Amino acid sequence: MPKASSASTTLAYRCTECGWRAAKWVGRCSECQQWGTVQEAMERTGALRSLQPVAVAPERRARSISDVTTADARHRPCGIAEFDRVLGGGLVPGAAILLSGEPGVGKSTLLLEVASRAAATGARVLYVTAEESVGQVRVRAERTGALQRELYLAAETDLASVLGQIEDVDPQLLIVDSVQTVSSSEADGIAGGPAQVREVASTLIRVAKERNLPLLLVGHVTKDGSIAGPRLLEHLVDVVCTFEGDRQTALRFVRALKNRFGPTDEVGCFEMNGVGLAEVPDPSALFLSRNPVPVSGTCTTVAMEGRRALPVEVQALVVPTSAPQPRRVTNGVDSSRVAMLLAVLERRAGVKLGQADVYVSTVGGVRLTEPAADLAIALAVASAAADSPIRNDVVAVGEISLAGEIRPVSSAKQRESEAERMGFSVLIDDAMRSAQAAVHYALTAAKEAPPRHGGLTALR
Repeated sequence: MPKASSASTTLAYRCTECGWRAAKWVGRCSECQQWGTVQEAMERTGALRSLQPVAVAPERRARSISDVTTADARHRPCGIAEFDRVLGGGLVPGAAILLSGEPGVGKSTLLLEVASRAAATGARVLYVTAEESVGQVRVRAERTGALQRELYLAAETDLASVLGQIEDVDPQLLIVDSVQTVSSSEADGIAGGPAQVREVASTLIRVAKERNLPLLLVGHVTKDGSIAGPRLLEHLVDVVCTFEGDRQTALRFVRALKNRFGPTDEVGCFEMNGVGLAEVPDPSALFLSRNPVPVSGTCTTVAMEGRRALPVEVQALVVPTSAPQPRRVTNGVDSSRVAMLLAVLERRAGVKLGQADVYVSTVGGVRLTEPAADLAIALAVASAAADSPIRNDVVAVGEISLAGEIRPVSSAKQRESEAERMGFSVLIDDAMRSAQAAVHYALTAAKEAPPRHGGLTALR
């Protein structure tokens, strides 16, 4: 007699948006925080106990790792050097890449340029737009010069229709803009909901793996900057890239948050102009004002953006005030970090700021998040408070502790090399030991020292 199956059916509750399960009914899903989405669902329990193994096809049998070839898993440049830098060398066949960013930052423009460069090499590219018509994409392609014969456009929002387009075109590169606007009648929930996004993404990724087809997905973001949809989406794809930028500036950064085929500390730089996105292979000059006459309240540091060392100018303005609560305004730097540095300057370096409004900003719209910029911020504020300019050929790199000490930073050699390449003559770093000594040197001794030519002087 065959053994009876021990599987049984139990009553459970499941969220129709994200699939979260609960033993009893609740009004709000604990996973996606949606109201009224938890419903009754009959589930089988113990069904896996009777699962029997199946025969594996000869072509799918496990092989020794030494017998596996990597010819089909190598990077292939997409034609945009800055994007290839972030991806680790280019597109890998069968790889699923998710590109997210704020609305209007330029995601569609970048991927249309990637599609155009790939089509120019003779590869057949399918660009599926679920947010625009093919006519709107054509207008943007004319403006950016992305018209190519091998670039195919399709405006589809149904997953089955997208799969049909893939079968018909048989592309060598697939771009879907965006994964949140494609839906399937076979999945629960509304378009853009966690359940739909999960099913659409998993289906497209499965097709890409089966066809050895590179897949580029555009992802929306929520108001807090995270990728919309279930967290599972980031686990399904091979590469997660973010497209960052400020609408007030033309500079754009592409960063890799996850990359199975390359590093995650590379940054691609682009500049938005009237005809689309232009690569910026050397963005150092974008963050320096380079005023020929030294101005009080300015100091330059060298920040690390991934593996890149970028000189960034910090500007400060100190204005006396009679208000009981002086203002502290920052742009491009962390406000809490600046508040700490102001306290250190007043307590450890003798710079009086209690009756003054302090404004601190960066040039070019870049954002400084690493503590290596502490010394440059402190020197800029001290220079503005004393109305004494710092020489243009001085660069400062160092972290300042609450005790007023200057601590060493990472990638010091790379920062020094970039500062020397950009023509700076004097480096102020942790060799000064204290913030008080650094302020005194920058405002007095550095002025008296003659400028050097053809090298960087590190104070050691």
